[in-house]
Amino acid sequence: MNLFDHAREELTAKEQPLAARMRPRTLEEFVGQDHILAPGRLLRRAIQADQLSSLIFYGPPGTGKTTLASVIAHTTRSHFETLNAVLAGVSDIRRVTKEAKRRRGEHGIRTILFVDEVHRWNKAQQDALLPWVENGTIIMIGATTENPYFTVNRPLVSRSRIFQLKPLEQNDLRWIAHHALADSERGFGNLDVRIEDAALNHIVDVANGDARAVLNALELAVETTTPDDKGRIAITMDVAEESIQTRAVLYDKEGDYHFDTISAFIKSLRGSDPDAAVYWLAKMVYAGEDPRFLFRRMLIFAGEDIGLADPDALVVVTAAAESFDRVGMPEGRYHLGMAALYLATAPKSNSVMAFFDALAAVEKETEDEVPNHLRDASRDKEGFGHGQGYLYPHAYRDHWVAQQYLPKSLRGKIFYQPGNVGYEQSIADTVQRRREAQLAAATAGNTNDAPPEILTYSPPDKDLDRWLARTMSDTSKRLADIRERVFNATTWERHHVVLDLKADDGLFIWEAVRRVPEGGVWGCVSREQTKQALQEQARHIHELRVPHIIVSSAAKVVDTLQGARDASIRFDRIIGRNCCPDKTTQAAVFAQCGQLLREGGLTILAQVIPKYTQRLYKLVNLKDLAKHVTDRVKQAEEALYGERKNALVNWTEHDLATAAQEAGLVVQSCDLMHHSAHQYISDALLERWFPAKPSSNGGTYAGYLAKKLEPEELANVRSLFTRSLRSATVEWNSTTAVITVRKSE
Repeated sequence: MNLFDHAREELTAKEQPLAARMRPRTLEEFVGQDHILAPGRLLRRAIQADQLSSLIFYGPPGTGKTTLASVIAHTTRSHFETLNAVLAGVSDIRRVTKEAKRRRGEHGIRTILFVDEVHRWNKAQQDALLPWVENGTIIMIGATTENPYFTVNRPLVSRSRIFQLKPLEQNDLRWIAHHALADSERGFGNLDVRIEDAALNHIVDVANGDARAVLNALELAVETTTPDDKGRIAITMDVAEESIQTRAVLYDKEGDYHFDTISAFIKSLRGSDPDAAVYWLAKMVYAGEDPRFLFRRMLIFAGEDIGLADPDALVVVTAAAESFDRVGMPEGRYHLGMAALYLATAPKSNSVMAFFDALAAVEKETEDEVPNHLRDASRDKEGFGHGQGYLYPHAYRDHWVAQQYLPKSLRGKIFYQPGNVGYEQSIADTVQRRREAQLAAATAGNTNDAPPEILTYSPPDKDLDRWLARTMSDTSKRLADIRERVFNATTWERHHVVLDLKADDGLFIWEAVRRVPEGGVWGCVSREQTKQALQEQARHIHELRVPHIIVSSAAKVVDTLQGARDASIRFDRIIGRNCCPDKTTQAAVFAQCGQLLREGGLTILAQVIPKYTQRLYKLVNLKDLAKHVTDRVKQAEEALYGERKNALVNWTEHDLATAAQEAGLVVQSCDLMHHSAHQYISDALLERWFPAKPSSNGGTYAGYLAKKLEPEELANVRSLFTRSLRSATVEWNSTTAVITVRKSE
């Protein structure tokens, strides 16, 4: 590079638009997109570790797709190339891949290729890159405003991780604006710029989540405003309104925003929400959508989702569409709004789907002849008797008579089910009564009708049921039920960061890994050996998705994370099973959760409630004992669960909720799961309940009984338990509380 080239590059850099000059260069400078870049997220860890695989960034303009690629370029040790799909073709791909292959072979350096507007490439251009992505010569990073699942070749999509970027929050946009005004190197820090709060709020609001729009408006405002006598540039509301006049609506007539918005409109109509319906309609009209397309969709909706619940819906929309054709825009918007509001407030029914069920029956059912009494009698009544036996409805009361109209193979088949609102509500009883009458007529032996359809019932396969019972233990089913309840207690985003407070048994942690493929999972275990065992199980998982295992108790996880240099990690979800073994640890566990959750994050714990556990005296028939002994056995066992000093068993789900509230968390729900499982009573278990020398101070079941019973009475109780339960399998009841708490925002 000579002196003139260097000077030209410096001049070009200075003349770049503000949005280009302020582009972040490091992850620390990057603002927004916490759902994929916050500490602990998979993408952030991959960038910091320089362990990137092929990526596709998908999102609206101004959300940071190109900026994120630039950050990767400044971070990675790999060679970084850039192509714009609008300008580059197959020859450029061949050049880049050829150099990448040479660079890898001679120096062992990987090549990262950033393709901006990757959806602009046609199939041939994308296919030209595919082999080199597949064999690892190229790591592709694509940026697109279109849904990659529709605009990028499936082979490329399947070999890439897709991250969706969202419009920036208003606080993020304000920070970007203030940073540009304060930066003396790349922004306007050398100028005395004063911007009114209302003016900045207007720019941020109209920008609609687009950082580039904010910076462009700010640049235009600063450069077109004359400084006052003191050199101050004052950006008022008037200046702001001139600098950014029209809100940028995210909408296109062929891409995702088009389909997503019309979907939102139709679903709002279906949900009978007139406010949402007119909002989405207004957004489409504002963005220039063809009104005839909107009327066409509303005509479909009138038949599909309203149908006979309000037959006038089709009439109203048809009339509105015809009126629009005569009036045109802009007055035709009245008819658009009128049609949408009528559909949103009309009763709903999709009973017209009966026609499509009938179509399916025509496609799948065996073709049958038209019943003889329904055939045309005008041509061959004399020769074949067609039409004989037909009952003419108008000759009967109410112009109806019971007879069968379906083919023989479809007798008893029901396609149409009237809804219970609007017009259909008034005809539902009539339809049902007539069906009953037709069935009665057929049963009575009407010569034109076949016998009614015989509905058969097959009992369950008992051998199969027994086999399933043998292969699935009660314990595994109970644990599976608990896991399902915990993970169904809330929604899970693919980018969530999750902490399992007690991952020793692996019940929750592997399900969490499956649920958050673009997030991260941490797990606490009680021993180093357990940590090694879980890490061994994770050998088949990609290293970026392997859960982080730490040895810690649930009550001390904050200190452990700080010691492991993970103090900045905040979790979207914290889960765990039996993390609070006694009442004394509950406050500590929830306090840890309060410190580790993000604002709005949830903790979901499954905890066995000892106080509700199986009572041993209910396993035997106490009638063999004297009445006063029976009463004292029950009193002794129940006293065990009410003992104030026994923190292991003297608490319920209400104590869990109280501990969470005292930790500053909001209890969303606390539900009980009752389980019944088979329990084998072994000699060893009986010995634990009734040791040879029970202590009168408690500690064992016999010890608690000894507080109420004489030695001889206790011996009789022990004899009863041994006779009744030795080597027996009993029903064992237990109760688990599933508590969901939230950190308030």
